[in-house]
Amino acid sequence: MKEQYERADVDVGVDRKNYLNVVSKLPLHYQPGTTWDYSISTDVLAFVIERISGKRIEDYLQERIFRPLGMKDTAFSIDEAQYARLAQAFESDAAIKIGNWENVRDASRRPSGGGGLLSTAEDYYRFAQMLLNGGEFGGVRILSRKTVEFMDSDHLGGVRGPLYLPGPGYGFGLGGAVRLADGMAGTQGSPGEFNWGGYGGTYFWIDPKEKLVGVLMMQAPTPRGYYRALYRSMVYSAMQ
Repeated sequence: MKEQYERADVDVGVDRKNYLNVVSKLPLHYQPGTTWDYSISTDVLAFVIERISGKRIEDYLQERIFRPLGMKDTAFSIDEAQYARLAQAFESDAAIKIGNWENVRDASRRPSGGGGLLSTAEDYYRFAQMLLNGGEFGGVRILSRKTVEFMDSDHLGGVRGPLYLPGPGYGFGLGGAVRLADGMAGTQGSPGEFNWGGYGGTYFWIDPKEKLVGVLMMQAPTPRGYYRALYRSMVYSAMQ
């Protein structure tokens, strides 16, 4: 099964025109509703949005989310003049091959619905604060309050994955992990918290009870788990 997906190269090797045709011929790893695991579902969702809106996903996101929120440094690629601003992975992370996976200077590469955006801490704070505010930021409404509540609710109902993702004490909503109760997870937080992280080490969480947004922009794939937990611990330990 894994070999079939690798041969199809569905992450970056299939162009926009042929993607859905290729994906539709691949078998499912599990029966729907039986297992939580990583998948290409969000990538497929981007193509659904393109079909419905009639716009490329990168243009749709700019028009409906990034520009309204003032996220001026968020895109799928950057020009050479901005390359010096990129955080680079450590040499010890070379085996991750993130540089080969994401050539962010190549504006012709296919945008992914599941990853590959470039951003800044300030930009992503705006996005996360919008979710904390129930879909609104700076006088601009992106989502309805009930939509955000639906996103931030557990949709697993006890279903777990092969690696016990998204982790002890957490379920999964629409796009991120949802903290279910106190005393189950290995890090500090509050029930109802919503979080997720990126492949390169980036991480965010939203704690509605504490009215808190945390954003960590890090390009260190190997030690990402350690620093995410350390960052959270330092933030919550500083609260009075």
